[in-house]
Amino acid sequence: MNIHVDYVGEVKFVEKQNSHHEEEIVTEEAENLEQEVEENQESEVIEPEMNEESELESLQKQVDELENKYLRTQAEYDNFRRRTREERSADAKYRSQKLAEELLPAIDNFERALAVQSDHEEVNSLLTGMEMVYRQLKDALAKEGIEEVGAQGEEFNPHLHQAVMQVESDEYDSDVIVEVLQKGYKLNERVLRPAMVKVSS
Repeated sequence: MNIHVDYVGEVKFVEKQNSHHEEEIVTEEAENLEQEVEENQESEVIEPEMNEESELESLQKQVDELENKYLRTQAEYDNFRRRTREERSADAKYRSQKLAEELLPAIDNFERALAVQSDHEEVNSLLTGMEMVYRQLKDALAKEGIEEVGAQGEEFNPHLHQAVMQVESDEYDSDVIVEVLQKGYKLNERVLRPAMVKVSS
């Protein structure tokens, strides 16, 4: 009878140990499962954050590229406007150049004709009329910014004058215009024709 009780007690003790062991296993599995869930949750939280940061970096890069393109385009447009403005200004400034160059030979002929001296009244009357036309032409050229260059007594300037002869002179210092053989003209800062001159040596 006692043996049976001991056996039953032993059996119960074994069952209790097995039950306790199973509880530990279940508890351990539950803890492992809970840990996996937490890790999954953390990875799910980190992954969207990384995706958002990557997307923000990509968008910022696109914004920077667009801004650079805009600045380049703006700079090119400003340069284009500046060039156009300069070209228009030059066109307006020198618009009379071609006409002036074609009129200069006529001006020269007027001056040669007006240099003639005569005692005849008819000739002098004709010269007076020619002088009036000559003055009108000179005034029209002056209004367009065309002026003579090269006058007797001026210092020789190779940018404005063309020396065709050098002569000794007691009246003038060296490199001074002694005589103007053909008048020169310039339009604003641009030389249309250099003056042909004699220069003192």
